Amino acid sequence: MLGFRKTKSPSKEVDYEVKDFEKDVLEASHTAPVLVDFWASWCGPCRFLGPTLEKLAEESEGQWTLVKVNTDLHQNLAVEHDIRGIPAVKLFHKGQVVDEFVGAMPEFFVRRWLKKALAAS
Repeated sequence: MLGFRKTKSPSKEVDYEVKDFEKDVLEASHTAPVLVDFWASWCGPCRFLGPTLEKLAEESEGQWTLVKVNTDLHQNLAVEHDIRGIPAVKLFHKGQVVDEFVGAMPEFFVRRWLKKALAAS
């Protein structure tokens, strides 16, 4: 499968793909904010943004976690969360979306957006 499901770091391989949205996102967001990347393997902008989000997740040191939702495999989640275009990124805190953006943004934009969104959550 094409896409950015896994990232290799020096110490481990991380799988960001959603398994159980309720547990991985809604419940987990009560412990720390969860950044959800709605993406698809055929989406060029998603392939641009994905590695940036994974890099930032590795750097976050647990301040927030990343979960990726392949909209082709999880169409029901895309509909439920009103995804009309991808990539779509939503930050969940305490079970609710606290901020979001759509489109492949450069790393500096994502860093600035995260800093602001995390401060507000």
